[in-house]
Amino acid sequence: MAEPRHLNNAPIREAIIDFRVKLPSEFRVSEFLSLREQIGDRFPKFKERRSFKGEFKIAPGKPISTKAEEHGIHGYFFITDDEKKIAQFRIDGFTFSRLKPYTYWEEIFDEAKELWALYVDAAKPQSVARIAVRYINQLDIPLPITDFSIFLTAPPYIPDSLSCAISGFLTKITTYFPELDIKANIIQALEKSKEANYISLILDIDVYKSQDFSPDSEDMWAFFEQFRELKNRIFFQSITEETARLFE
Repeated sequence: MAEPRHLNNAPIREAIIDFRVKLPSEFRVSEFLSLREQIGDRFPKFKERRSFKGEFKIAPGKPISTKAEEHGIHGYFFITDDEKKIAQFRIDGFTFSRLKPYTYWEEIFDEAKELWALYVDAAKPQSVARIAVRYINQLDIPLPITDFSIFLTAPPYIPDSLSCAISGFLTKITTYFPELDIKANIIQALEKSKEANYISLILDIDVYKSQDFSPDSEDMWAFFEQFRELKNRIFFQSITEETARLFE
């Protein structure tokens, strides 16, 4: 594992703060449109988020049939001019994303908290069912790679008896931390890099708590600092010192 520390070139592709809610049955998604007057100067780009339901049927002797049904507008994306910040106001919750280059936690958290207050004012949620902090890290590693254990502490393995190389992988584990009563999804994957002679290792860390909170609960906010500390611990314990040095 790597020694925890500040990385000047942190490999964060996207930082996400997320709330899942239960709204009153009478709420209409169009009520979010009034937010354009309040935050349109900071988030001038605007998109609809539509909901779809897909299904497929398999019957003996018949081709597979598919069907997609649109369920209408699910929410709205409010996006900054440079497309580095995205605020999603949806009927199932609110999400704030910061895309690279990453700035710092306090800035992202404070803006998410401010925008969440606007969500609460507009939607009047009955309760918050889940809160989360998710960081998607993209580790661009120079080729060739002969052993993934050089870069990851829990790398993918194949049996020694197989004479082959790994050309792709995707793993997901869900962990539970009883002392905090918090869960975390940890995803590791291999992607092609946009940079020549590099490969991208994805380390996606989603720390969350499922519990009914009041939308104005102060207790809810205390968990976010725990989420931040835990995702940092998972990150540095998932990579090696050699990996960390690539991003100093």
